[in-house]
Amino acid sequence: MTLATGAVAAGAIATAGPAVAEEVPQHRGGAVATLGGLQTYDQAVIRDNGASQQVPAGLFEMSVDGGGTLQTYCIDIQNPTQKDAKYQETPWSGTSLNGNRNAGKIRWILQHSYPQVNDLAALAGKAGARALTEQEAAAGTQVAIWRYSDGADVEAANPQAEKLADYLYKNARASAEPRASLTLDPPAVSGRVGERLGPVTVRTDADTVSVTPPADSVASGVKVVGKDGKAITSAVNGSQLFFDVPKDSADGSAALAVQATTTVPVGRAFASETRSQTQILAGSSESTVSATASATWAKKGAIPALSAEKNCAKSGVDITASNPGDRPFTFRLMGLKHTIEAGTSRTVTIPLQEDQPYDFTIKGPNGFEKRFKGVLDCQTEGSTIGNKTEPVADPSPASAGGTGTGTGGGDLAETGGSSATPMIAAIAVLMVVLGAVAMFLLRKKKDPTATDAPSED
Repeated sequence: MTLATGAVAAGAIATAGPAVAEEVPQHRGGAVATLGGLQTYDQAVIRDNGASQQVPAGLFEMSVDGGGTLQTYCIDIQNPTQKDAKYQETPWSGTSLNGNRNAGKIRWILQHSYPQVNDLAALAGKAGARALTEQEAAAGTQVAIWRYSDGADVEAANPQAEKLADYLYKNARASAEPRASLTLDPPAVSGRVGERLGPVTVRTDADTVSVTPPADSVASGVKVVGKDGKAITSAVNGSQLFFDVPKDSADGSAALAVQATTTVPVGRAFASETRSQTQILAGSSESTVSATASATWAKKGAIPALSAEKNCAKSGVDITASNPGDRPFTFRLMGLKHTIEAGTSRTVTIPLQEDQPYDFTIKGPNGFEKRFKGVLDCQTEGSTIGNKTEPVADPSPASAGGTGTGTGGGDLAETGGSSATPMIAAIAVLMVVLGAVAMFLLRKKKDPTATDAPSED
């Protein structure tokens, strides 16, 4: 019988146990990118309960790990962006788009506006605008998206951009969620020594993907093979991959990787673990996408395979565990005991609070350890003009992207918040403390008989 240790608490970071613990991010494959800033934008005005706030609105640019560039709009108007935040391609179910009945309309807007439609004269004609610059087109598109992603009362500051926003909002129709650029399903398998472990199915819109075998495959003899049992170095959508483990192998584990260069489908969501605005893809160059899958094998006993995925519908993280071994696999997490019987698979949902960081390690036989960490971010910030709590103090949000129009520049849009808020609050608290001290000293000076009260044990 095996156990797991873990901790889940807002702001708490648990130790991962032994250094050999394998960290498993909730990234099921696709593009990984770094937010570079708001590049093409104009201004918009948010209204809420009689208050109004002007914010930049437009296209962000992201640089893809391994090569490529993405253009994105944001879908959480009140959540600031974080400087140099790392983003991962994410299914809608793992973001605030989950349960949003208008999510498909947002994709329609992306497909029928800038930058997918770069004939700005034609776009202006459809919207009834005199003309549109790139900045106005980007701002109008972002405003229309915010109305569906956040239910926000927001308008473009420029009248021509506002006409585009109205046109897109009124004409949007539901469109299906695009499939991932690249994933492996399932991302973890297990089985007995001497077997082919799998299948792991490739899901991609790329023409072909390269397959990289385990790093120590030559020494271990573990191969990645296709359905025919032959070693495989490339695959296509629907290909099935297997780990071929020799009969004389010691109990162990390995991982394979697949990679491709493709355009990421418009409408794919991108989420960050740093509480930075969720983004939605508006355009992609040829970009590097990748995915990994792991395998665990043993001669006998429990042989667990674990994977995790955010589940916004259930406000938690789904831990999927399979056990093709001949003994039960048991672990404890958040005070609860979970048992995966021999020859079965089960998904356990770990409930979490919104914005709650989590970090826990699940242990198994033969030194098996998997660490899962992240932040549950499933909701938009809501309407908080004039009464906003900053989501995180470190890293601090970058300054807003200027007060006028612009293209380029390294600053990020901080829609719905001010980077000065924490400093203002700190100064206010300090002033209150100093005032209280001054009043206390003044009273003691006026009453020479006053003495400090004795402490009580």
